[in-house]
Amino acid sequence: MESLTAGPARSKDRARNRAFGREQVAGLELIDADAHVNPPPTFWDDYLPAAFKDRGPKIEEGAAGEAHDWVVFEGSRKPLNLMSSTVAQGREFKPVGRKSDIQAGSWEPAARLQDMQKDGVGRAVLFGGGPLGALDNDLYIASFDAYNRWLADFCAYDAKRLVGVAYLPMQDIDQSIAMLKDAAKRGLKAVNIPAFPQSKKGTAGGGFAAQVLALSGDPDGDLQYDNPEFDRFWQACVDHDMAITIHLGARVARPQMTRFLPNLVMSKLCMAEPISIMIFGGVFDRFPTLRFGSIESGVGWMSWMAKYMDDIYDNQRHWLQLELKERPSFYMDQNVYGSFIRDPVGVLNRHLPGGKNIMWSTDYPHSETTWPDSLAVMAKQFGGLTEAEYRPIVHDNAMRFFGLGA
Repeated sequence: MESLTAGPARSKDRARNRAFGREQVAGLELIDADAHVNPPPTFWDDYLPAAFKDRGPKIEEGAAGEAHDWVVFEGSRKPLNLMSSTVAQGREFKPVGRKSDIQAGSWEPAARLQDMQKDGVGRAVLFGGGPLGALDNDLYIASFDAYNRWLADFCAYDAKRLVGVAYLPMQDIDQSIAMLKDAAKRGLKAVNIPAFPQSKKGTAGGGFAAQVLALSGDPDGDLQYDNPEFDRFWQACVDHDMAITIHLGARVARPQMTRFLPNLVMSKLCMAEPISIMIFGGVFDRFPTLRFGSIESGVGWMSWMAKYMDDIYDNQRHWLQLELKERPSFYMDQNVYGSFIRDPVGVLNRHLPGGKNIMWSTDYPHSETTWPDSLAVMAKQFGGLTEAEYRPIVHDNAMRFFGLGA
């Protein structure tokens, strides 16, 4: 989809696309609403509590002739995964490799700022490696705190340009509130929670299941986020002005490599479920200033979702005895935000209900990233738009959602 307009204006838009670059965004601070960090190899030794240090992952250098290093953890020895830590794309990408293959900006703040400068990014909102996929639930929980402390230290290098998002488990509400308060004190700006509440039984499924549950939780559990038991958590978010994010995870990925691409598709679309639970469950009626973001999910589907929710609410609410203060699309515009990497459909829908609170991102240094060519990608998506039209997408919406102030 090359242009955001149709008909005779297309040739003019193509010319604008070619011209779109640093001069168009000069003086405008670009905010990357979804970027990533990966803690360094020494992270677990440096940040895990003393009781857990000897149980954290260890990286072993690959032998001569081996193409990758190894991660040794809880009795397993696996190739070092590069899926979330290199910026190579297409034919250059390799899924496993060595520590030396990892982009330095993943874990070194000075290198990160240089990479941001190269891509024209003013501020980056940082998501990350998060918790361990541990069989031991105590180690699993401890890894959240370790990660959040490391992230706060990383962001302290330049607290304005590096914006941290804490990761929280959602097994125990009081525990989650305590972690949220600690994250706020450390200067982190939002909290990422799994798409559904968790159960301590999650770690019983093994390391892979535990790591997935850091983002996913239990979609079939009896207790969901619209249950009033979670109201004190939502209140804590409001009291501390912390935005809430869910970062994919609404559908557990299938482990087969042949399902990798279908997994990517469904990882985006399935985010509609936790959002609709929050809306139809009346959470935003009870907490009208709560900010809830679906990150890395794309946004083109959100305006369709808003209209569809209005239709089914109008048609079904009477026999369901469901009464919201407003129609569902109202909450999509008041409370719900979304981020995208490449989504010209979402940009087209920016004026529609459900499509207004959209935020641009690079996904650096993941395999889907647009770095270091983000301005060229912007040209294809924003060519033909005025600054008044693209400014909210690349700046204003993220400022408002993450509470960044001036």
